[in-house]
Amino acid sequence: MKYLILMFGSQQDYNAMAGSAGAVEPAWSAAEFAAMGEFMESFGKDLAESGELVDAQGLTAPVHARRIRLRDGGPVVTDGPYAESKDVIGGYTLIEAKDLAEAVELSKGCPILERDGAVEVRPVMKLNM
Repeated sequence: MKYLILMFGSQQDYNAMAGSAGAVEPAWSAAEFAAMGEFMESFGKDLAESGELVDAQGLTAPVHARRIRLRDGGPVVTDGPYAESKDVIGGYTLIEAKDLAEAVELSKGCPILERDGAVEVRPVMKLNM
């Protein structure tokens, strides 16, 4: 079964990775950014070598996102993915695992956790299309 590991962050996290310090998040150095990249690459490589990796992608900063909702019978577009939380999906890793317990165990190695980030593991529904 396929499981999606969703990685969460905030616009402030993206700013910090780009070298801009925030009220709570200090700016990342070039070395810290490179280390995170190496860690992410290693995480993906390990999953690929074990045959569990299906796909993985990072997403651009939330400032580049648009949310579309139906209001009064028509689509309304607003800036950002901003819902009721400051956290946004920063990327995903799609894996193949035998069950949820194995998917959760694999997710514990996700590099975003090292930076006080969060991940969510969700089964992917099969659609007959």
